[in-house]
Amino acid sequence: MAHADPADRDRLIVALDVPSVDAAEAMIGKLGDSVGFYKIGYQLAYAGGLALVPKLIDAGKMVFVDLKLHDIGNTVARGVESLNSLGATFLTVHAYPQTMKAAVEARGKSGLKILAVTVLTSYDDTDLADAGYTLGVRDLVEARARQALAIGVDGLVCSPEEAAHLRGIVGPAMALVTPGIRPAGAAAGDQKRIMTPARAIAAGASHLVVGRPVMDAADPKQAAEAIVAEIAAAK
Repeated sequence: MAHADPADRDRLIVALDVPSVDAAEAMIGKLGDSVGFYKIGYQLAYAGGLALVPKLIDAGKMVFVDLKLHDIGNTVARGVESLNSLGATFLTVHAYPQTMKAAVEARGKSGLKILAVTVLTSYDDTDLADAGYTLGVRDLVEARARQALAIGVDGLVCSPEEAAHLRGIVGPAMALVTPGIRPAGAAAGDQKRIMTPARAIAAGASHLVVGRPVMDAADPKQAAEAIVAEIAAAK
């Protein structure tokens, strides 16, 4: 098995999907040095979790702020400008051209990288049709990826099932961040487009977002270390 180095560890992003800062800090303590990258999404952000961002960075961690911004361009830009100072590595916006363009312009030369969410991993073709889209998942993801590349977005959030196809479109430099990661034997939950860590890395994913398989594990640190080992072995 390949040896896991710090770069392998930082390809795993653990989603702190918990209801309070106290719960998040308790989990961070359990995970210790097994995790170097955390995601703060709606649940924790709206419970005061954005205050954790500078604390995590001071502790040598990286942070992905997953707020999926989408609004008129001026509103998106002002939101990005407010978040620039936190020191996060990644921020998500929905992959609509006006939204992506506003976010890229507002992040300027800061260290914040903008990730565009192509199609949520809980969606399939039927869900898109129900929402009024004429394109299926694959075609819509590809169209949004090409728009993101042209606008100068730093990376995409996509299903691991689309990673190989998108890597061929966007090239080696753009980050491909994939939720919907489930180690072998783990429950799919509400995700419809899932993949194991090794297969996702082999398909071209740069970072894997994992929530419940780590957070709900009897031993979260051991679960995280097993995923990092799988990442290292897949290189």
